[in-house]
Amino acid sequence: MKKYVLSIATILFVFGTFANASDQADVRATVQSVFEQLKSHDYNSLYDVLPNSSRSRMSRDRFVNALQRAQDFYQLDRIEIGATKVMGNLAVVDTVLYGRVVNPIQAEGKIVVQQYLLREDGKWRVATGDQSTVKKFLAANPGFSKGFRIRPPKIYVKQNDKWVEFNAPPRNR
Repeated sequence: MKKYVLSIATILFVFGTFANASDQADVRATVQSVFEQLKSHDYNSLYDVLPNSSRSRMSRDRFVNALQRAQDFYQLDRIEIGATKVMGNLAVVDTVLYGRVVNPIQAEGKIVVQQYLLREDGKWRVATGDQSTVKKFLAANPGFSKGFRIRPPKIYVKQNDKWVEFNAPPRNR
């Protein structure tokens, strides 16, 4: 009996490890794919990677037009994908996006940001830019941040070969 219980525990542990590794690989692949679509200005396809709640609040045309307007300000070069945490249908991935600011100034830049993903209909959907969805995600899963510190995005520009955090001036209302 003891051997039987030990065998089942071993099988469950191994299966859980493979399932988690597979989920992490799928999440990382989704983040990489989204980056490549952003980099190539394939905004129409990016709309399909948004969660249902995001698509219900914003039309495809509005989404694509907003990204097309923003493309005049930066050019993406590469991404570093770091720590990945998956819990059920939720995931957070640490990333660093490197590129260049081209307007109103020219500078090398990077954005340190966590990507938030939700699994819907068997596919990972990126909710990073949708603060409403992200806030609901975090509120509904308070234990998610255990062992994975949730951080706000930070923007840096390179000055004299050093990364300096960029703090935008406050907006007038």
